Amino acid sequence: MMERTVIAVDIAKKVFQLHWVEPGTGVIERLKLKRAQFLPWMASHQPALVMMEACGGAHEWGRQLVKVGHEVRLMPPKTVRPFVQRNKTDAADAQAIWTAGQQPGAKFVAVKNDAQQVVLCLHRLRAQLMKMRIMQTNELRGLLYEFGFVLPEGHRALLKELPATLVEAEVRLPAMLIDSLQEQLRRINELEADIGKIERRLATQLRETPACKTLAEIPGVGLLTATAIVASMGSPSAFKDAREFAAWIGLVPKQTGTGGRIRQLGISKRGDAYLRTLLMHGARAVVRSDRASSWPWLTELLKRRPYSVAVAAVANKLARTIWAVLAKGQEWRPQAWQAAAT
Repeated sequence: MMERTVIAVDIAKKVFQLHWVEPGTGVIERLKLKRAQFLPWMASHQPALVMMEACGGAHEWGRQLVKVGHEVRLMPPKTVRPFVQRNKTDAADAQAIWTAGQQPGAKFVAVKNDAQQVVLCLHRLRAQLMKMRIMQTNELRGLLYEFGFVLPEGHRALLKELPATLVEAEVRLPAMLIDSLQEQLRRINELEADIGKIERRLATQLRETPACKTLAEIPGVGLLTATAIVASMGSPSAFKDAREFAAWIGLVPKQTGTGGRIRQLGISKRGDAYLRTLLMHGARAVVRSDRASSWPWLTELLKRRPYSVAVAAVANKLARTIWAVLAKGQEWRPQAWQAAAT
């Protein structure tokens, strides 16, 4: 059986750089193609293993290459960077991708389908709107504080108190400033409405996706966490076990050591920061919930460890539970948490 060619591709907006080694002769080949030439050339080539960095547009090109008969593996850019041996050029990047892909134990990113990328786009849009809303409300809070008006903490409490505060401020402040603050409040309400629209679309996705509905049954896993994880994970089979999935999110201890002595530090914080944040928020909700006392393992954990350490441990447990539910195709069983140990 003929050995399959491994082709590394450095993608860009206009020019694509290819690097591969001919299996029979060992000759190194390099090829530069324009964007319009890339897919026809790949379609005419015999089926190969194509490696690319998981950067912008990589998933779309991955889907297109799979359609023409190739196997595609995407690599995290951080794993490729150490193999750039000379000045950064497209040819050097393509060679680094090829070299990184040959390493034992190399980790790859699953190619996402259209539906998964659509969900992740909704999450990115919502995160951007949330950031803008926080900036607007903080600015409004700071401007009013300059004139002695102190607004309560928390977004909902601020919006509830703000109209009355602006009415009170009309007595002291000029109309041009009051009008500007009212316009700022309208922008905040518009952002609030836009965030609500996106969340309703995500809720529709959750109802229509069995995997998301199953995950939503797990304590601490809500609308955002369920839809984001199903879209980001790709396939549970991409991870050999639950611990590898937790490590992919950055919820396992970081290790350091020398001379045979190894110390465990805090969580590694590697991988997807957005998923890690969602799981940490979910873990805090679990720890603070009324049901927490019904789980002996959690009660004992809170007695032995500081609160923040317990929250990280619960987030790790949530990640492992999510992988087990998706990998085994089973529903979450409440009995599994009754006597479980973290």
